[in-house]
Amino acid sequence: MYYGVDYYPEHWPRERWDTDAQMMQQAGINLVRMGEFAWALLEPKQGHYTMEWLDEAIELLGQHGIATVLGTPTAAPPAWLCHAYPEILRVTRDGQRVTFGMRRPYCPGNDWYQQLSAKIVLAMAEHYGQNPHVIGWQIDNELGCHDSTRCYCPECQKRFQLWAKQKYKSLDALNAGWGTTVWSQIYTAWEQIPLPWSTSGASNPNLELDFWRFSSDQMIAYQTRQVEILCRQCPEKSITTNLMGFDFQDIDYFALAKGLDYVSWDNFPLLNRREPADTALSHATMRSLKDRPFWVMEQQAGPTGAQIMNDTPKPGQLRLWAYQALAHGADAMVYFRWRTCPFNTEMFWHGILDHDGVPRRRYKEIAQVGQELGRIGRHVIGGATPKAAAMILSYDSSFALELQPNAKGMSYSDLFSRFHRALHELHVPVDIVAPDADLTPYRLVVVPTLHLVREEWVANLERYVQQGGWLVIGPRSGVKDKTNCVSTETLPGLLRNLCGIEVDEYVALGEYDDNAILFESQTLGTTQADLADAVCATHVWCEILNPFAAETLARYTDSYYADKPAITLRRSDSGGGTVYVGTIGNNGLYTVLITWLVAHSRLASLLKAPDGVEITARERNGVSHLFVLNHTDQEQLVRIPYRSRDLISDRAIETWTTIEPYGVYVLVGA
Repeated sequence: MYYGVDYYPEHWPRERWDTDAQMMQQAGINLVRMGEFAWALLEPKQGHYTMEWLDEAIELLGQHGIATVLGTPTAAPPAWLCHAYPEILRVTRDGQRVTFGMRRPYCPGNDWYQQLSAKIVLAMAEHYGQNPHVIGWQIDNELGCHDSTRCYCPECQKRFQLWAKQKYKSLDALNAGWGTTVWSQIYTAWEQIPLPWSTSGASNPNLELDFWRFSSDQMIAYQTRQVEILCRQCPEKSITTNLMGFDFQDIDYFALAKGLDYVSWDNFPLLNRREPADTALSHATMRSLKDRPFWVMEQQAGPTGAQIMNDTPKPGQLRLWAYQALAHGADAMVYFRWRTCPFNTEMFWHGILDHDGVPRRRYKEIAQVGQELGRIGRHVIGGATPKAAAMILSYDSSFALELQPNAKGMSYSDLFSRFHRALHELHVPVDIVAPDADLTPYRLVVVPTLHLVREEWVANLERYVQQGGWLVIGPRSGVKDKTNCVSTETLPGLLRNLCGIEVDEYVALGEYDDNAILFESQTLGTTQADLADAVCATHVWCEILNPFAAETLARYTDSYYADKPAITLRRSDSGGGTVYVGTIGNNGLYTVLITWLVAHSRLASLLKAPDGVEITARERNGVSHLFVLNHTDQEQLVRIPYRSRDLISDRAIETWTTIEPYGVYVLVGA
């Protein structure tokens, strides 16, 4: 297993490199990522390459058994380049061109920048293509971060006009798709099409959705050009880029991942005080993009921050996060960073070592994990996550709701996370899939919302239910077509027959009003999950449903629509069914509903456990490895219903066993 760290030898004196390499080797580190921000040193002036310093670092680390993943350095163009070619700098929505001084200042579609990027990538590929210590490449760094996906420069306007022409073929089709009869926006020439600059006030959301799609495509095309160079020059070396988890939704990650050998991502659990379920959701999303194991290319190693520092990982948390990643499908772990930089923007973004380079608690904990993974990694690496439930992630719907949230407080990511948290707390394995994915491996499929609908997506869902699957669809689904026009059919539009309901009326509660729902006792009362008469709070949004081929699962309790249906079920002849959830609720609503659905869809939790204890599994060569992860600062008592052995400690685990604060078990049947 690769167990590594992000290393910046250019930040430190050459005489320190030997010490760093020795300390890495002692900690079980066998991989570094380097070079992704070193363009100014690799090409100090145009066409003049100086790679000797990096050669020396790669060779020195290789002598200590440490391999290298090289980053293409295009996320941070040097000062000489930005001065000589100012047109490569991105333009913001308000028409301002960004200035040099931060990473990711470039326009990904700019011809000059693409050419200059291609040249440095080609030079590195030719130089390191046969280096035995270089095992792979990382493209750029965190594509799209710092709000860099979308550029509003004049050249992007021309490219967007061409993109629109290729998509719509005719101006009549474009005008129809964008609804340009409103406010006399009809276009009679492709050159008239603007970008959604802030100076025009509220933009046409149909146009803007396409601009977001174009911007995603443009960033993917920028990555593709680098991938093609590297594949051509060194086809035996792997290629990835470091993504940013579920929460980043400016780029269609399903499309971006297609050109990569494997997905990697950057995990900082304490950066935004992420809950364990939120980190699990990002792990599941990254794993699911290619339905194969992934890497964590930047794993939190200390307190983060620039001007202000965030929380410091408590003793045991670094180890816990490493095993959480492993449990969800990670095949490699790379910490950010080796040593905390004493200067510039990230001087308070801590690594394994503090500024003084002295090994302390965090180093010892990471060394402990290195020793453990050296023993058990071979049993788990390459293992698959069991197929149980899936959640459908639609970047089109995410884009559309980001542009027009419909109600104050409505958030695609938040709604998605609420459904996921309920499955996570029941310890049900979850894949995150695209709307056109093959759904046959799953007993339960959750669609938090399918706000923007395509006919082929609906057909895919219908096939799934007809084959006996259980489907959940959340509110504000079926509202828009593929061009972002609101459906003129009775909502939920194309999903109407699948759900067996019509939306009679809807109410935008916003952030301050609320309601409640009462589940129907005669429908939900089962021996498997007796949830009769459960009452749950709702907020933000309520749809008043009119079932014409569905039964009512829950009704509103308050306001003028009290006793009206809020959640319905249309059963299928094949034994499955479609549940439509016409409201947004508190976490309890999703716990109640998903618990019942897990029982009815014949899903089984991996294990029952106390709150704060996560259970996941990976299967390899027919052997299941059960991960028990205690995310609390208290000792927890867990019941293991079969004889087992902990791979880490190599000891037998009793039926009732305690797990220490932030502790981990990796269990196999005894």
